[in-house]
Amino acid sequence: MSSSEFTPLIFLAAVVILVSGFYRARPHGKLGLLAWFQSVVLMAPWLLFFGLFAVGVYLNLAGILLLIVISVGFYIYLGRQLRIMGQNELNIKRAAPLTDTAKDTESADDASRSIEGEAEEGQETQPPKTSDQEAESPPLLTPIPQEDISLIEDIFGIDSFFRTETIPYQEGVIFRGNLRGSPEATYAKLSATLQAKLGDRYRLMLIESPENKPVVIVLPSSSDPIPTTRTQKFLAAVLGVATLGTCLEASGILMEFDFFQEPGRIQEVIPIALGVIAVLIAHEIGHRILAQRHQVKLSPPFFIPTWQIGSFGALTRFESLLPNRSVLFDIAFAGPAAGGIVSLTLLILGLLLSHPGSFFQIPAEFFQGSILVGALARVVLGSALQQALVDIHPLAVIGWFGLVITAINLMPAGQLDGGRVIQAIYGRKVAGRTTVITLVILAIVSFVNPLALYWAVLILFLQRNLERPSLNEITEPDDTRAALGLLALFLMLATLLPLTPSLAGHLGIGT
Repeated sequence: MSSSEFTPLIFLAAVVILVSGFYRARPHGKLGLLAWFQSVVLMAPWLLFFGLFAVGVYLNLAGILLLIVISVGFYIYLGRQLRIMGQNELNIKRAAPLTDTAKDTESADDASRSIEGEAEEGQETQPPKTSDQEAESPPLLTPIPQEDISLIEDIFGIDSFFRTETIPYQEGVIFRGNLRGSPEATYAKLSATLQAKLGDRYRLMLIESPENKPVVIVLPSSSDPIPTTRTQKFLAAVLGVATLGTCLEASGILMEFDFFQEPGRIQEVIPIALGVIAVLIAHEIGHRILAQRHQVKLSPPFFIPTWQIGSFGALTRFESLLPNRSVLFDIAFAGPAAGGIVSLTLLILGLLLSHPGSFFQIPAEFFQGSILVGALARVVLGSALQQALVDIHPLAVIGWFGLVITAINLMPAGQLDGGRVIQAIYGRKVAGRTTVITLVILAIVSFVNPLALYWAVLILFLQRNLERPSLNEITEPDDTRAALGLLALFLMLATLLPLTPSLAGHLGIGT
C-alpha cells in the first residue's frame, strides 16, 4: 500500500482519536476540554492539509506556513490559559481549609467547649455536599488522613527541609519550605524517616515548584505506575508480529518487489529483515540492562511497524518510580547507544565490504539525504560516489536503516528516548518546549515526507506527555551524562539532516 493510500486512513484515525479524546476530557471540566482543544490546535494545520489532500485539494506553501504560525501562537496562548486555570484551582483548594477552619471556630464559640460538643456542632453547621459539589471533586481520590499528615510533618527538621506550609491537595500533600542540606542527603533522610514511621504506604518526592523552589510532595503508594495488563501484553505481542511483517515488506521494497504479493521469495528478504530486527533487539536490551541495574521495571516493548524502514522502534513505559534524573538518563540513553553502535558498526562494515558488483546499486544522490551517512560513505568509498549508481553491500543498508530508527527515537519530544534525555539533563520546562518545537518541525517536514507525518501522529497521541517526575527531581545528572546526551542529539541531527547541494558538491557526492 502506497503512502498516498495511507493518507486518508491516517486522517480518519486522527479524527477518531480526537473525538474519543473529547469524550475522555469532558468529565474533567473546563481544564480537560481546554487541554483537549490545545491538542486540536497543534494538529490543525497538517490535519487540514492532509484532509484536503485526501479529497484532491492542495494548499500552497504560503498558506501552509501561515496555518502553522497561527497554530503555534494559539497553542502557546492556550498553554498560558491552562496554567492560569490550574493555578486558580490550586488557590481555591488552598483556601478551602482556611474557610472551613473559620467556620468551625465561629461555630465552636456558640457551642460547648467539650470535644464531643465541638464534633456535634461541626456536623450540624457543615451542610451536606450537593451532587454538583461531588462532581467537582476528582473521582476515586482519597485524601491522606489528618493523623498521617501529622506524622509526616514530624519528619522535617531545620537541618534537612524546614517546612513552612502544608497544603493537602487531592490524594497527596504538598510541603513548602526551605532546603537546608544537599538534595541527595535530604531526600535520603526524609524518605528513610517516612518509611520508618509509616512503612511502605507513601512515596516522598523532592521536586522543584513552578517558582523554582524546592518542595516536598507525599503521595500514597497506590499512585505508583500501574503494571502492564494482559490486554496490553497481548497488544505488544500483536505489534511485534506486525513489525516482523513490515520488516519483511520493507526488505522486499528495497529489492523492488512486494513481499506480501510474493511470499515465496521470503529467503531473499530474511537477511535484511533480521538485520533490522537485530538493531531493534539491541536497542531494547540496552534499555533493560540499565533498568535492571537500577532496579527499575519496564513494560514490554510496543513496537511500531512501518512500511518504509520496517519499524519506528518501540514505546516502553516505566513501571517503577525513578529515584532520580540520572537513572532516567541512563535507561533512556542506553537503548539508542546500543542500537546506534550496532547500526554504525554494520554501516561501516558494509561500506568497507562494498565493491563493484555488490548486491545493491543505489543512486549517489541518496547519500545526500544524511550528513553522517554521506560523510562516512565519502571517506570509505571515495570517488565511487561521483558515479550515477553506487554499488553497496547489504550490511550498509541495514546499518543505515538502523541509524534512522535510532535517530527517530532520539528526537527530543515527550516520552521518546530523546525527550527523556532532555528531561533528565535540562528539566521538565525545557523538555516541554523541545516537544512543541519537535512537533512543529515534524508538521512542516511532513508536507514533503509522509514518514514525518506518521511519526508526528504517534508522538502527538501516544508520547507527547513528559515522563512523571523522579523521586528526587532536583539533583541534576553529572557533566559526563550531559556531554553524552549532547553527543547523542548531535548524531541524531547528523543522521536525519540532509547535505546541502553545495556541501554535497564540495564533498564530491553525486554527479
